[in-house]
Amino acid sequence: MKLKHALTGACLALSMAGAAQAQVGLSATLGTTGAGLHLSVPVMPQLNARFGINGLNYSHDGNTSDVDYDLKLKMRTVDALLDYYPMSTGFRLTGGVVYNGNKIDAEGRPGATGAYTLNGRTYPAALVGNLNGRIDFRNIAPYLGIGWGNAVSRTQERGWGFTADLGVLFQGSPRTSLSNTGCAAPVLVCSQFAADVAAENRSLQEEAEDYKAFPVLRLGVNYRF
Repeated sequence: MKLKHALTGACLALSMAGAAQAQVGLSATLGTTGAGLHLSVPVMPQLNARFGINGLNYSHDGNTSDVDYDLKLKMRTVDALLDYYPMSTGFRLTGGVVYNGNKIDAEGRPGATGAYTLNGRTYPAALVGNLNGRIDFRNIAPYLGIGWGNAVSRTQERGWGFTADLGVLFQGSPRTSLSNTGCAAPVLVCSQFAADVAAENRSLQEEAEDYKAFPVLRLGVNYRF
């Protein structure tokens, strides 16, 4: 729901910007934040406002010292940026805020013997069930970076150009929620497993700190209308 509201706000901002400015540019990019679409409007001679959305899903493997995980990363961001051009070239300095809907779903994989090993204790997956979790980040994240390309350059005629971004999205400390479901073992075993899962959740959070400052690299094309 929060992402829906952010997208609605971005669309309204784009509509207002388009109505207020006859000169607009559109950029399509692909990079670490996924596939993106941005609209740029001039604010001052060396300053543009840029609004956009980015999204992508992909899967990869991860692990803590005890558990291997199947990770599904869901990228969902809405950008509100200012591009400053200090020289009469396409080089820009960028800053702004991002609605950050990025999250990671984590599914623990039992070892080769079909068991989890947590805190030195072994639990057959067939008895203790599934190990699932989620990693979330703060919803509003600052962005700083540099880039190239000016989709609304006064020296450029209508047509195509190149655009690139290199920066950092400061997502903050991750929040992890790891739990188990379907435990069919005796109550004492399930209770011990739950306590070890809580300890594993802390390990997962430490590993997720790698995503605290998320690198942004985007390449694409822009078009000036």
